[in-house]
Amino acid sequence: MPLTPSAPTSRGALPGQLRVLTGADAPALLRLCDRDPVGNLFVSARLLGLVARPGTDLGGQVWGWFEDGVLVSACWAGANLVPVEATPAALDAFAAHARAEGRRCSSLVGPAEAVLGLWERLRPHWRGVREVRARQPLMVCDTEPSVDPDPAVRRSTLRELDLVVPACVAMFTEEIGYAPAPPDGGGAYRARVAELVSTGRSFVRVDAGPSGPEVVFKAELGAVAPKTVQVQGVWVPPHRRGEGLAAPGMAAVVRAARADGVEQVSLYVNDYNTRALAAYRRVGFREVGTYATVLF
Repeated sequence: MPLTPSAPTSRGALPGQLRVLTGADAPALLRLCDRDPVGNLFVSARLLGLVARPGTDLGGQVWGWFEDGVLVSACWAGANLVPVEATPAALDAFAAHARAEGRRCSSLVGPAEAVLGLWERLRPHWRGVREVRARQPLMVCDTEPSVDPDPAVRRSTLRELDLVVPACVAMFTEEIGYAPAPPDGGGAYRARVAELVSTGRSFVRVDAGPSGPEVVFKAELGAVAPKTVQVQGVWVPPHRRGEGLAAPGMAAVVRAARADGVEQVSLYVNDYNTRALAAYRRVGFREVGTYATVLF
């Protein structure tokens, strides 16, 4: 069952037991995520969002691994599988549970050691993998940016949704390899972008183009906690790359987040994207860990 604030707790967890977490487990899960606030931000942000808006659909389950009645590892199970502080024994249990349920996710993502360990256990059983990105530097900026922010980068507005959505689709398609067009024709994806815009988590620079206004830089705060955020969806259209838009644009995002009280702005990036890595380092991001992603 989904983790909800009103769900009763399960008692008597035995050593080496996996069970689906409930709302009563939320404090223990948050403490687990706090062991690595940057690496575990996706799960803690989803949980904090649920606590702030009771009744919201969590969009998945959280599997907990207990030893001597103590929650020692977890795994978010929704559109993605995201391990949290996963021990080898927990990875064994998560993989067995995932095999029994069948693949429902489109990716595995999170701290590299756990993701690759989980994939090693699932690989003989799950077919259709498209790509394994085994090293994605996890980076943090916890200071003022080292380059001047682009003054033209700002939060987007709902009036600009018809500009922002195509830019998001283009970025997603380039990064993942297919367009985000679910059976509803893309309505759910548009709604997700609209939510990011309406909550102030979408940043853009819009310039005049040959056919009218166009987004020439964009980024979103994909996961948000009170002191830490994760930037996702950073994108400059191909015809504007090489003009130096990315670093000042990211500097503007960092400054805006810090102005809201955020202490750590994080992101992860493919290790082969040397241009992006160089831009992030110029802004002041430093590597603090490694993510991995397995795409289906």
